[in-house]
Amino acid sequence: MAETTETTVTTATTRHTDPRPLPELLGVRHHFIEGADGVRLHLAEAGPATGAGAGIPLLLLHGFPQHWYAWRHLLPLLDGEFRLLCLDLPGFGWSQAPRRTGYTTDDRARLVLSALDRLGLERVGLVGHDWGAWTGFELALRAPERFTGLLALNMTHPWPRQRALLGTAWRFWYTALLEYPGVGRRVVRRHPGLLAHLLRRGVTAATPWSEAESAEYVTAGSTPDAAYAAERLHWGFVVRDIPRLALGRYRHRRLTVPTRLLGGVLDPVIRPALLSTTGAPADDLTAEVLPGCGHFLPHERPEEVARAARRLFAAGVRP
Repeated sequence: MAETTETTVTTATTRHTDPRPLPELLGVRHHFIEGADGVRLHLAEAGPATGAGAGIPLLLLHGFPQHWYAWRHLLPLLDGEFRLLCLDLPGFGWSQAPRRTGYTTDDRARLVLSALDRLGLERVGLVGHDWGAWTGFELALRAPERFTGLLALNMTHPWPRQRALLGTAWRFWYTALLEYPGVGRRVVRRHPGLLAHLLRRGVTAATPWSEAESAEYVTAGSTPDAAYAAERLHWGFVVRDIPRLALGRYRHRRLTVPTRLLGGVLDPVIRPALLSTTGAPADDLTAEVLPGCGHFLPHERPEEVARAARRLFAAGVRP
């Protein structure tokens, strides 16, 4: 049974958060912590946090259009082995939506690091999916001393081959509906069917979403906060990250954190060609593409994700 410890409040610098009840998941505890700039972040936690049974801490960052519940199939598989910390990114789930900050990759990384400081965690393992994985790369590059490893799901690294990137750019067509200031939020609010389409398109017929799961993410993703956050997140990528990729600025940054990429051969967005590690400036970067699955590995292949996490983090730093 989920346990909610506090109720979110509003301040002058933030927008309202989702007033809906939190989804229930056995053994999950809920907290609200204050990150950088006073942004109130929601954290779902599973596994023992203290004492002899405390596990290696793993921070899990979700993708779009989801929130902490994206890890619902993975948590029972790793509970008891790790301390699992599922953070809602700014504006999504039950985290507050700042008005002016928090949506570029730099801002998200800063907020995540401040959350780790609040939790008193010097080093953690990092698991990210989709946008959470992209944030994970920035975190690993910016503060490698804070992370024992990075497991990046369904996301390219910052050094994709230009030919592969150009050849798959059309697959990101939907971002044109989301990214323009003042427009993206209205599209999401007025046409939540777009989110439902992205969810359906991202999985295979063998692993469809349950009606309850799909409804949860569509409802949560089309709230005023989440629609605003979706627009700002995608626009931040356009004005900050795409120029960095195009100008090769990531080439000057070396990845020293052990990192594993995990993708799906049928992923309609992040194609296997984008996962090639050839030429990437990294000490320990490998990729694996799983057959028969798409863009939502935590939903489609939680057992494979759990195995990858055990391989990467089993020798991690305990609290």
